[in-house]
Amino acid sequence: MANPIFNKDLLDLTELSKAEFLSILDLASDFRANPAKYSQALKGKVLAMIFEKSSTRTRVSFESGMYRLGGNAVVLDAKNTQIARGEPTIDTANVLAGMVDAIMIRTFSDDMVAELAHYSSVPVINALTDLHHPCQILADFQTIQEVHGTTEGVKIAYIGDGNNMAHSYLLGATILGMDVSIATPAEYAPNAEIVAQAKKIAEESGSVVEIVIEPADAVKDADFIFTDVWASMGDEEEFGEREKVFAGKYQVNSELVKLAKDDYYFMHCLPAHRGEEVTAEIIDDPKHSLIYHEAHNRLYAQGALLMKLLLEDA
Repeated sequence: MANPIFNKDLLDLTELSKAEFLSILDLASDFRANPAKYSQALKGKVLAMIFEKSSTRTRVSFESGMYRLGGNAVVLDAKNTQIARGEPTIDTANVLAGMVDAIMIRTFSDDMVAELAHYSSVPVINALTDLHHPCQILADFQTIQEVHGTTEGVKIAYIGDGNNMAHSYLLGATILGMDVSIATPAEYAPNAEIVAQAKKIAEESGSVVEIVIEPADAVKDADFIFTDVWASMGDEEEFGEREKVFAGKYQVNSELVKLAKDDYYFMHCLPAHRGEEVTAEIIDDPKHSLIYHEAHNRLYAQGALLMKLLLEDA
């Protein structure tokens, strides 16, 4: 039976209240600190993992996370399933729901994920779509809480493409009451509806939301600096065009980080392109870069999410 304080699914971060969000982060950190305590938490549970997009961190973190919690994962490459042959989502959802305890999907269309969740009687987790990447933000904000001690009073800055990461930072930060500043070229700005959604949430949480053109404006006094590749999955053919817009300006480098707080941290969801969106000296800086800490936290944050969705008393 699912935890009654949680919605059945996690399609985007707006389905979490602040209390629910923080409870996942707290459980994730405890799972990281005390893995043996949770070694049988999901014993007998099975997670179906559907991939229409390539993956390293998502696949390994979910699969390893289920194993470390005593459960199992079944990996489905969408192109080798009946999905690729046009099986209706209603049939996929109902068949899988009778065989597994939860479904994770990494795909392009948010509508497809919503349809899957609509027909599924077991929890559905969005493991990345064109508009959202909620699981990455759970891991990132777990990392913020672990290194900063709290998410209160934090300013995050994001530099680059107004993609699914920018959207999820906007929503996650405002839910938790953190200030968030996004710097993107005007033609690659975040989705206007999601920006409006974040600003509405910020009215209640007290967050400051900024969408700016100049990276220097975003990074000023930031505690955490984020970036992502200039061309996300599915946009690779646009790289040449995008490079002309982003190169030389939308890069996290030694000059830009001088505008942040002295004890700033750098984060990146990976994979990264050193010399493009970030210089090697920044991403590989052992004092300020948290890229591996946050990557490892994917396992713990997603494990915590699965426990919250599948266990009544988690």
